[in-house]
Amino acid sequence: MNAHLTATARVAAHTIVVFVTVFVFATFITFALQGLSGLSPAYLQLGESATPEQVAALEHAWGLDRPFLVQYADWFAGILRGDLGESWYNGASIAGLLASRAAISLSVAGLALTIGIVFGFGLGALAAAFPTSPLDRAITGFTTLISVMPAFVVGIALVAVLAVGLGWFPSAGYVPIARGGVSGWLWHLWLPAIALSLDTVADLARQMRVGLIQAGRENYVTGALMRGLGPQRIFFGHVLRNGSGPALTVLGMKFPALLGGAVVTEAIFGLAGFGKFAADSAARGDVPAVQGVLVVAILLVVVFNLIVNLLLVRLNPAASRGV
Repeated sequence: MNAHLTATARVAAHTIVVFVTVFVFATFITFALQGLSGLSPAYLQLGESATPEQVAALEHAWGLDRPFLVQYADWFAGILRGDLGESWYNGASIAGLLASRAAISLSVAGLALTIGIVFGFGLGALAAAFPTSPLDRAITGFTTLISVMPAFVVGIALVAVLAVGLGWFPSAGYVPIARGGVSGWLWHLWLPAIALSLDTVADLARQMRVGLIQAGRENYVTGALMRGLGPQRIFFGHVLRNGSGPALTVLGMKFPALLGGAVVTEAIFGLAGFGKFAADSAARGDVPAVQGVLVVAILLVVVFNLIVNLLLVRLNPAASRGV
């Protein structure tokens, strides 16, 4: 038990060090976009007819005439306090603007992730239980098919058939839990979440199938059979714990794809989440707002991968030996 706790602590410490390093580097690159863009809040607020004196005065008020590293240090210190700065477009708090959209994007991505985990792990385990059987081939064919279907194509098809044609779901919009309850909230999320989840379902199912089949052929499974252990105990105690590692690793890489795919999905289903906010901000040249979206996305991705890494160690302590 102590050895297991030590391994978990070592992996957690290593992952946190990586997290801090990646976060600092990523935020530095993100902040550098401001200088590389060549944009200024002066032209957003004063228009193209602004005089050089007016531009200089407004940039001084925003602190943009200070050295780059000084600006970055102040901006990064604000991030640590939860302050993402102010929008060049309207002067509003970016943290406040993002908070109103976080529930939408995270609801869609969270439900898509849940669908991916349930069906991906379930189909993979079912295929591994009957390898080379007609069921296995059917699952493999199905996952191959959905893996090549772009989310925007699936989304449009779902809207045309299930929303417009059959009227089972709304074609667009979002209803928070506080207003529509859990049922109304889910009713508006199912279609975008399904469209976003198919690639995750396919990849998790494939990795789960391969991992379980390989784990089932290991010597420790043969030894467990010789000791008289039952099939269920062998599966949950040995095969599942050791065979789910590849699928969990893929799961950690899928979360960024879910956040990125939300940009297209939100446009199809009329959701005003992170994706639409980032696209609108980029079109306006509102660099601090785009930076705020990137910072939140980086934070979510790295924290999710930290959780996945700790779960890997929990299920398979051998995964920590190389750390």
